[in-house]
Amino acid sequence: MTEMSSLWWTASIVSAVPLLATVAALSACSDSRGGLLEHLMRSRAELFESVLENVDEHGIQILYTQIDRDESNRPRLTEHRYRVDASEYFYPASTVKLAGALAALEKLNRLGVEGLGRNTPLRIDSAYSGQSPALTDTTSQNGLPSIGHYIKKVFLVSDNDAYNRLYEFVGQRALNESLWEKGYSNVRLTHRLSVSLTPDENRHTNPFTFLEGDRVIYRQAAASNPDDFAPGAPILKGIAHYRGDSLIQEPMNFSRKNYMSLETLHELLKAVVLPESVAERRRFDLTEDDYTFLYRVMGMLPGESRFPRYDSEQYWDSRVKFFLFGDSKEPMPEGIRIFNKVGDAYGYLIDNAYVVDFEHGIEFLLTAVISVNRNRTYNDDEYEYDETGLPFLANLGRTVYEYELQRQRSSRPDLSRFDVAFAD
Repeated sequence: MTEMSSLWWTASIVSAVPLLATVAALSACSDSRGGLLEHLMRSRAELFESVLENVDEHGIQILYTQIDRDESNRPRLTEHRYRVDASEYFYPASTVKLAGALAALEKLNRLGVEGLGRNTPLRIDSAYSGQSPALTDTTSQNGLPSIGHYIKKVFLVSDNDAYNRLYEFVGQRALNESLWEKGYSNVRLTHRLSVSLTPDENRHTNPFTFLEGDRVIYRQAAASNPDDFAPGAPILKGIAHYRGDSLIQEPMNFSRKNYMSLETLHELLKAVVLPESVAERRRFDLTEDDYTFLYRVMGMLPGESRFPRYDSEQYWDSRVKFFLFGDSKEPMPEGIRIFNKVGDAYGYLIDNAYVVDFEHGIEFLLTAVISVNRNRTYNDDEYEYDETGLPFLANLGRTVYEYELQRQRSSRPDLSRFDVAFAD
């Protein structure tokens, strides 16, 4: 951590200095405009005032869920919102990868093919314009691709190609419909990431073959979605954008980009870490081993992985952990794990996280987005990620964590389910 972050951590743990308002008074604030969250941020004006003065420009939305467990460890949830609005579009970037991972695991289970699982080696072929094959994976222990290894890379370093392979396995239509059928309606996932393809090319997905040695266990033909899931109305953002090297003096149209509301992101994470707290129809068809695997790769740090092995200079602990530690490249402290999925693109920064402090018996869910695009021009790579976005999310996580340190609980939570063997 930076010197400031290290001092914050020590002060928080040792003394848990109260916020400007009392915990009891803050707990009474829960109106839809922010309530508790707004009071927490305004009690730290030195950290948040400049952002709150331009809250509409930054498009800030925050969801925070407190978790209180009874003597049987059953969770009771209390939700706090700040400016949450499904109609206020933001580009979800890599946060959609959580949905891709869940849908892929669920599909494997529902296929019910003997010998087919997340670690089964596979081969991906190409059958349509824009598609690329994947016959090997030099980052895996056996040198072969698998759904499980793609999911691991998705959470460890937010690997875009890995997500694209999950998207191709599930298929565009099935990916969306599997979410809609569970009641996650504010979702539209229509494209691969970081590759320039037409809407038609994104509706077509590759053939897959799953193998045990030379024996074919399961073969999936190429698929296509005959329907165009893009909305009819344009979604216009900003005042200008670049198309290649050309500056277009018009707002950028995001109608063919992915969409997922902040509430949906929050609810998907809840379905993973607190499945017992969501309606059965909103859960995913996962095994207990799937959940343990997800907790492992979602909480794992890049330096704890042998396959792939990551350079610590390029992939520091908090590279994809924006809350609490996102403004620092120093090692994260032991005892805290953040099970999350972040996103950053087009000036949007998002974190969707379940934060656990095993030592102090703290757990909470926090999801937030901020836009940092001062010139309101897209695709110019001039975004205030480091100066505004990451400090905001790190400070937000720290402020909520400090509040959680002080908050009284009737029962200490049993968090052993999440204390898995993270390192390879």
